[in-house]
Amino acid sequence: METRFLETFVLVAELGSLAEASRRLGISPVAVAQRMQALEDEIGATLLVRTGRRVKPTDASHAILDKAREILVGVRTLAGLTRLDEIAGDIRIGAIATTLTGILPAALLTLSRTAPAVNAFLLPGTSNDLYRSLLDGKIDGALIVAPPFPVAKSLRWKTLRKERLVVLCAPAHRGEDPLELLRSEPFIRYDRNNWGGRLPDQYLRDNGIFPRERFELDSLDAIAVMVRTGLGVSLVPDWELPWDHADTLVRLPVPDPCPERAIGMLWPQSSPAGRLIDCVVEAIEETAPGKRQHRREGGRCAPSRASAPRTVSG
Repeated sequence: METRFLETFVLVAELGSLAEASRRLGISPVAVAQRMQALEDEIGATLLVRTGRRVKPTDASHAILDKAREILVGVRTLAGLTRLDEIAGDIRIGAIATTLTGILPAALLTLSRTAPAVNAFLLPGTSNDLYRSLLDGKIDGALIVAPPFPVAKSLRWKTLRKERLVVLCAPAHRGEDPLELLRSEPFIRYDRNNWGGRLPDQYLRDNGIFPRERFELDSLDAIAVMVRTGLGVSLVPDWELPWDHADTLVRLPVPDPCPERAIGMLWPQSSPAGRLIDCVVEAIEETAPGKRQHRREGGRCAPSRASAPRTVSG
């Protein structure tokens, strides 16, 4: 049985779309359909049924999906064990939106130099959804907001960044009282259903502030665009924006006690991808603001002189 057929099957089952799976794999939809047909012929059962433009896993598909994931993890582990002179292998990382645009680009560039044989597949999502995906074994690690509850002892957590709350506003409000802005200006709220969105909500309640709400969004980047447009102010974590914001946005620190949004990596203690996760974590730490960026020679993630560069894909 071809492992690439299993990989295609797992991806299609998770995405519910042949077209999206073909885009992620870099092959045509026809090739995806051919792989699925070949796998169904070999197993002797129908694995997918069409519902409009989507596909749904059958009962037979659900019966083998977890085992298929285990086989693929085992194959990736074996491939890595054979390359003793370098860190190598494929890794699936879930990441919230602000890390995809703020933290990961520089870290992945560093990773492509220090561990060029590591291939990263990035899955975007909310912290809550990615936490569940990690527990279900769909991803190897999750770059998320710190869970608002104790995590299982089988998981490992590493805090990589802490972000204080700031009032995000237009340059016209520079130097004004941040709490008065929250009371008087139209307010764009960070979604309270997000783990990170609970912190601003708690701060507002602790300070007796009931803002004039205009919108509630689950995307910090979208909130920043709306503030730049002049639609209001917002109370958000001081995350790393992916663009030059010096002339278009102002961040006003709020008085203490001020909660912080902790961003970090969560992964299984006994994960076969543990060495690869360590490399990603090191790359993020090396490219953190204020840290010296350098290549670690002789460390766990030092590049092998004999390995050729490979692209880190998302």
